[in-house]
Amino acid sequence: MTQVSTPAEAATKITGRAVAGQRSLSSGVTEVVLDSGDTVVVKRGHARNATPAEAAGLRWLGEPGVVRVPGVRGHDGEWLVTELVGGGRPTHHAAERLGRGLAELHTAGAPSFGAAPPDGPADAWIGLAPMENTPGEDWPTWYAEHRVLPYVRRAVDEGTLDSDEAAAIEQACARLPEVPEPPARLHGDLWNGNVLWGAVEASLIDPAAHGGHRETDLAMLQLFGCPLLDRVLAAYQEVAPLADGWTDRIGAHQLFPLLVHTVLFGRSYAGQAVAAAKAVGR
Repeated sequence: MTQVSTPAEAATKITGRAVAGQRSLSSGVTEVVLDSGDTVVVKRGHARNATPAEAAGLRWLGEPGVVRVPGVRGHDGEWLVTELVGGGRPTHHAAERLGRGLAELHTAGAPSFGAAPPDGPADAWIGLAPMENTPGEDWPTWYAEHRVLPYVRRAVDEGTLDSDEAAAIEQACARLPEVPEPPARLHGDLWNGNVLWGAVEASLIDPAAHGGHRETDLAMLQLFGCPLLDRVLAAYQEVAPLADGWTDRIGAHQLFPLLVHTVLFGRSYAGQAVAAAKAVGR
């Protein structure tokens, strides 16, 4: 079997087309022009299961046809080739369309909390961090056991959380809010960097898709700032109104991504994680 070692080789192998040009977009991501005139994005998985997890997630999120995600051209387990989705400036129209689309996407549902996309691996990823997709029926218990606490333990082991900080987060897990909601179909890593804006619509990239609580995606949008978020949320509420007091629960839903960042990027995020934990249940 021919060893594939470059984005151009991967593009040719997966699409069957010769490459006419390419440019690097970021580490591990390359824009490739095929001899057919099509432009695709070639991404190399950083670890085992990263590529099949992303491919399965994109297909699952795209299946209802309510939000735009890059179409999957194919993958070989290591390399993923998708269509190019353009970026641009956010507009009110695109923000409102995104809000409505997210509401419909979440309503499309999932078999359970923690469900992996069809054909997706249970051992998946959120960015560069591992994310285990283990099904559960009760959101607070599932979220604590399979999202928050594994990262608390890892952060303590690696010295990015001290014992008092870990205790504060563990206490928050014991008082996570119980808001009856069916499992939603989540993007799972919906920070603003994974929203590519355009005048007509926004596109969502780099998912960590799984079944979860729909407020989690919205809390992620708030975590690092999102342009026109008020328009996104207003349009979302028109389609699928959120339960009363949802803004009081944002910190609970931000615990997992903040702990992921604590593990990946160090103690600069530990304080935010502890502050979010202390706000849970107040």
